[in-house]
Amino acid sequence: MTQNHKTIFITGCSSGIGREAAKLFHSKGWNVAATMRNPEAETELTHLENVICPKLDVNDTVSIEQAVQETLDKFGYIDVLVNNAGYALMGAFETLDADQIRRQFETNVFGLMEVCRAVLPHFRNRNSGVLINVASMAGRFPLPLYSVYNSSKFAVEGFTETLIYELEHYNIKVKLIEPGATNTNFFGRSSDRINSTGVKDYDAYTKEVFDIMDSIGPAGSTSADAAKVVYQAATDGSNKLRYASGTDAKAFLLARRLLPDRLFNRSIKISLTPWALNSVGRLFYRV
Repeated sequence: MTQNHKTIFITGCSSGIGREAAKLFHSKGWNVAATMRNPEAETELTHLENVICPKLDVNDTVSIEQAVQETLDKFGYIDVLVNNAGYALMGAFETLDADQIRRQFETNVFGLMEVCRAVLPHFRNRNSGVLINVASMAGRFPLPLYSVYNSSKFAVEGFTETLIYELEHYNIKVKLIEPGATNTNFFGRSSDRINSTGVKDYDAYTKEVFDIMDSIGPAGSTSADAAKVVYQAATDGSNKLRYASGTDAKAFLLARRLLPDRLFNRSIKISLTPWALNSVGRLFYRV
């Protein structure tokens, strides 16, 4: 480890955006703490110079504190925190039980907050740092059958934006990444589709929407593309808050900003999912 190197601390690095971000920052000469729940299963990142893989489960505050301390013991400091860990709970609200809903918020919201709580004192003491929270394009507009996931990402957006006022006095920059669909296993291991309450009235609609999602697939961007957006946010030195990642995210966030609620919601209903290229989508994909 070279003292001139900057250090980044990333959650959720076993796959997807977190993993690609860890590899990208390493290639740029950074020290990387690529945290994950099961580092004993990791076979690639652990062999990279100046990369460590601390064990971290965002639902376990002890593991968070230990991972932060391990990073400080190894590299001496943290310059950038990326809260990337999360998953999607999918399904009609009435089909999801209270335990599932609680777990969604514990992971996507409360776990993210606890990681911030563990790192922010270090940033304040150094009077420097960049806090990057990975939200979603679904943090700013609704997706069918994602009511609980949507609300968790809306919470991340509100929490992160409010931190600007609290942290600017300590020279800490605050950033949001808003990915669209990516070629991760988000629709598989990082998501849950379970009807745990036995309510069957939504079955036909749920099947229709999920069939469309599965047929379209992750068309927005690759996880490597999203990692490049994370790198931009970490290094551009600006006070910019939001960074959309993927053509779909840019298109639909633009549509959300320009269209009144009635028209935007109608476009979602027409397509059943915002990844379908309906007439509104085609218009904004040209810009």
